[in-house]
This record gives sequence, structure tokens and C-alpha cells, in this order.
Amino acid sequence: MMIGSSFTGFPEEMIRFFLALRLNNDAVFFTDHEMEYKQYVKMPLYDFINAMASPMLSIATDMEVRPVKCLARIRRDTRFTKDKSPYRDHMWLLFRRSGEPREASVMYWFEISPEAVEWGLGFWGDNRPALDALRRRMVHQPVAVIGVLEACQLPSANLMLYGDCYQRMQIPEELPEKLHPYYTRKSLYIKRTGVPLSKAYQPGIVDLVSADMLRLKPMYELLRASADESLSG
Repeated sequence: MMIGSSFTGFPEEMIRFFLALRLNNDAVFFTDHEMEYKQYVKMPLYDFINAMASPMLSIATDMEVRPVKCLARIRRDTRFTKDKSPYRDHMWLLFRRSGEPREASVMYWFEISPEAVEWGLGFWGDNRPALDALRRRMVHQPVAVIGVLEACQLPSANLMLYGDCYQRMQIPEELPEKLHPYYTRKSLYIKRTGVPLSKAYQPGIVDLVSADMLRLKPMYELLRASADESLSG
């Protein structure tokens, strides 16, 4: 854990707050319990982000690590969703290049809810230009891309590839089989699953998350290069 960090694990009261908000998702309840949100949700997540700052900056010096920029807002944007619940009953945070729009970025993320604690790396949503650039790298530099997967020890039992696939996208005949699961992705992210929620209550969650983030550094650099290529083209 980062020396001097005040993070001691997420309080169980955080999960109790999420569950209560899930049952009373309105402005009256949130206003009445806003101090609980700040004490049990916002500030522990800020402490966690500060504890993660050193490993994240060792991955990329331009990584955004300011808590106010990394943490999602508790208030949801409901303009384009059928679910009009005004508040989140879970929280997530992002580490990505400072100043870059979320939709064009490669990001590490962490999420905690009453059901699970998860984290990973990938693109935000469907980033076709960046994934097309990644596909070109798979075709023209397959050995290098496979080397990245091997450096990250992927696939792993608990770090798994996720994301929707194009159903009709043809895979080049010369593409190594190991790259097939990546080639047809419409969206792409790698996620750690199977972590007991009880781990989040312990300060060691910082070590678990940072170890995975550092392990995935070669994949971050590959996805980052693909995104930069798509932006420059």
C-alpha cells in the first residue's frame, strides 16, 4: 500500500448505504443521508484512489489520479436511459489519461456494489476506430501482440476477456488462433472476477488491485497505442 495512505479498507457501512439507497432512491432520502454518503462512500473511495496513485503513475505518468476526476458521480444522468433512478446504488472509478474524453480513452476501472467488487482494463463502450487499429496490429504484428498476452499471463482463471463480438466479422486465415477471441470484439475489456466482497473491507484490497493493474501494463500500452493510432488517423 502507498506509504502515508489513510486507506484502511472500505467500511461495511458503504454497502448498507447502497442497499438503503436502492430501496429509497429519491432526492429526499439522499438529502437526509448525504453525510453518510460522504463519510462511508465518497471519502473511503477518495482514500482508495490516493492509495492507488503511485502504482497507476508507474504505469503511465499522464494518468489522472485526482480523486475528484476519477470517481463517478453518485447522481446518475438519466436523460438517455429507461431507468430513471436518480442515484447509483454502487460506485465506480476510472484511471485514464488526464484530460482525455472518456469515450476515446483506454482506462483502468474499479467498481464496488452490494453484489461484487471488480476491476479491470479496457475501452469505454464500443470504440470501433481503436479496435480496428488493434486488429491491424494483430494481423501485421501477431508475435508482438501474443507477447503482450503472455506477459500479462492471459487468459487467466480470474482475469478474463469480456465484450460483445461482431457476429459476421471474418477472421483472417493467417491470424494465430490465440488472437481469435480478441479479433472480433465490438467492445473489449479484461475483468477480475470472483473476489469475495469481504476482501474490500481490508486494506490489502489496494495490493490486490494494484498487482493486477501492474500486471496488465503491457496490455494497457498495447490498447493505448491502438487508441492513439486511431486518433492520429
